[in-house]
Amino acid sequence: MRDLTRLELITEAVRAALEEVAYTSPQLLDELVDEDWGRRYGRPVRLGKNPTKPKTRILATGNDAVRLLEHLYRPGADCASGPRIQALRQIMVQNYHRDAAGHLRWRTAEKEGGPGLPPSSRAVVSPYDTSARYARHGHIISWKGFSAHLTETCAPEGPNVITDVATTAATTHDSQVLPGIHTRLSRRGLLPAEHLVDAGYTSLPHLEQATREHQVTVSGPLRSNPTRQHRRDEGFARDDFHIDYDRQQVTCPQGQVSQGWHGPYPTSSPTAAPLIVARFTKSQCQPCPARTQCTTSRESTRTVGFPPRELRDLQLRVRTEQQTLEWKTRYAVRYGVEGTVNEFAHGHGMRRCRYRGQGKAHIQHVLTAIAVNIERLSGLSPTEEARTPRRPTAFQNYLDQREIPRPKSWRTLGS
Repeated sequence: MRDLTRLELITEAVRAALEEVAYTSPQLLDELVDEDWGRRYGRPVRLGKNPTKPKTRILATGNDAVRLLEHLYRPGADCASGPRIQALRQIMVQNYHRDAAGHLRWRTAEKEGGPGLPPSSRAVVSPYDTSARYARHGHIISWKGFSAHLTETCAPEGPNVITDVATTAATTHDSQVLPGIHTRLSRRGLLPAEHLVDAGYTSLPHLEQATREHQVTVSGPLRSNPTRQHRRDEGFARDDFHIDYDRQQVTCPQGQVSQGWHGPYPTSSPTAAPLIVARFTKSQCQPCPARTQCTTSRESTRTVGFPPRELRDLQLRVRTEQQTLEWKTRYAVRYGVEGTVNEFAHGHGMRRCRYRGQGKAHIQHVLTAIAVNIERLSGLSPTEEARTPRRPTAFQNYLDQREIPRPKSWRTLGS
């Protein structure tokens, strides 16, 4: 999928809508299209990140889109239900707005004083596939389209084969894919005792769910403590506090006991565990000699957030186990799947969808996985056991009984 800027997106959306109308009802364009429209939308747009007169182009393209939509939505036109026209309407709503005077304006982020932009999970990035989304991993990797999740065997003997392929929206968090993967593997009788994954798949709720529902141990680097004290390795981090779930109290390193216990609260993230919050009072924190090691605020007090007991126990157990040499040796087997990802991406062009829509993209991913499995299995040396010959058909028996010669291979037909 082409990586379009916002201006290129709206321009290409207008062109796509014009192409659709020209194919279905070209007479509707006679009163609208002139030489300027032909010059602006007569071929696929490529403006780049620094086009000339961007503000003029933004306003002109937006006004053209409004004129086109009003022209198509007028009574009697009966041509506004096409997918490209609907995509243009949606893209216009996401990229333009009307000010108090009714003038068309370019949408900007709230932090820039604008009305805000839609989140990545809703923003349309192509007029040809409104289900594709923009996603970013870290500060380097970004793409527009979908995500493919591969599961393969990692047995020491024999070739490793792909056992599951999941295709999701690009904005779907990796850990949200695990329940579906395990359900499909269970249905096929292919559930592993241990599932080795990378850090993107290891959320506490999904680790607990995999063990509870499928008896599968999900092994992967668990996210570290996100608090400032833990990141900088200075001061009192959450692990320095003693948590007493029975009494609903938290004791700080200086011996003070929390005066508030609240939750567990659901979090906004679908991958984060529910959170219990323990609070200390000003009378406890302000005179404390170790205050600078606990909080940098002069007015507020220290609060400690942590998951419920069963998830906290799981978290501590997993983090302790991941420090052992045995776990690191066992987990090292997972790095083989990086070669599989490279094989899919560079050997089979998996990073470029041949079709539009998530459903068709999934079919491409599944067929690619089948091709990879065939390649791997075809490299096996043939077994020494002789194959059982195929039983002759009724007509072949007839020929044999009457000693009439018949070909033994299809290659001899006609000779």
